[in-house]
Amino acid sequence: MSATVIRRSTPASIRVWEAQVVTVWRAWKSSALLSMLQPLVFLGGMGFGVGALVDERSGSTAALGGLGYLAFLGPALMATTAMQTATFEASYPVMDGFKWRRAFEAMTATPVAPRDVVNGMALWWASRILLGVTGVALVLAAIPTTRGWGLIPAALGATLCGMVFATAMGAWASTRESEASFAAVQRFIIIPLFLFGGAFYPVDSLPSALRPVAWITPLWHGVELSRGLTTSGITFAAACGHLAYLAVLTAIGYIICRITFHRRLTR
Repeated sequence: MSATVIRRSTPASIRVWEAQVVTVWRAWKSSALLSMLQPLVFLGGMGFGVGALVDERSGSTAALGGLGYLAFLGPALMATTAMQTATFEASYPVMDGFKWRRAFEAMTATPVAPRDVVNGMALWWASRILLGVTGVALVLAAIPTTRGWGLIPAALGATLCGMVFATAMGAWASTRESEASFAAVQRFIIIPLFLFGGAFYPVDSLPSALRPVAWITPLWHGVELSRGLTTSGITFAAACGHLAYLAVLTAIGYIICRITFHRRLTR
């Protein structure tokens, strides 16, 4: 009897989050392993491989803000991982909830409201992003040049960066009738941001006309925040500025999600 009372007192958004956890629970081990293996392989190829060539060039350390290439690249992978994880989790799973399994429609046939679905999915996105970012942070903690307590706030900052993409992608996916546009989002938005968002080289290396474009992207703010916190190379004011920018974009995306989910589930 007491268990039933506790169950009914659980907030609806937590139950939506729990539904997502149960869906992927069987694959959690492989998901956690992949979260650590992928950045390890990437750091091995880019950080140690390409990084050794970069560090041999005179003036490279100065161009990278006094950092070796591994220390420059490693923290940025937390932000790029957050972006990629968020984009996936807020695209196909959202389409699945609305159209394929129609789980969201089933949820709102109960006392669960559309806002509860949004809140539960937002909690799930944050959880999944944090899991992926933590995998990168654990790998970085094993490397002397990137090890430090700054990895903890950097991981949280990267998660906030990922939430910008999750809420935006979730809002977009909730208005689609098919997944056809998701590949275009990856090809024309996510991949260019991955390559030109400051993760692999300073944005100052870009042509002057493109630098302002990079500076307004959420990924650049996430990269700068993660890198700065990990290497203690960021001022308090700058960190607050990056956090405020990412928080505002996340709030905007969340509000749009509330609107689009509500329209889809009540039409």
